Amino acid sequence: MTEKWCSSDAGVMRLPSGLLVRGRGLRHPLPPGPPPTFAVYLLGKQPPATPWEARWLRWPDFRLPHDRGQARDVLREALRRAAAERVEIACGGGRGRTGTALACLAVLDGVPADEAVTYARQHYHPRAVETPWQKRFVRRFGDGG
Repeated sequence: MTEKWCSSDAGVMRLPSGLLVRGRGLRHPLPPGPPPTFAVYLLGKQPPATPWEARWLRWPDFRLPHDRGQARDVLREALRRAAAERVEIACGGGRGRTGTALACLAVLDGVPADEAVTYARQHYHPRAVETPWQKRFVRRFGDGG
């Protein structure tokens, strides 16, 4: 079994179920400690290869994912894998897209969609989810969209 994240690790958010997921900005160095075993990268262009398994969601800075169905599928996979693996969600800066995805994970984990942005801000970063359309995306994520 994979050594899991610790809730005290930098950028790690604990979901209501107790699952841990790390958020980070790719413009910053990899934090100390074990690397992820699975990652979701939210970028406008394909990220460089990593030694761990990763999924790329085409998601330009300050925008929304190009394929919302794919975003839902990949985030469900990330949540499922967080039960046994070190899962990382990352974008360039680690706040807007990453915070939005983490808020969506919170919705999938049972947080009401209208409370998920607040949850991500309290448990990940106070400036998570940067734009009005990202906030709306999280609210609608709870409705399947």
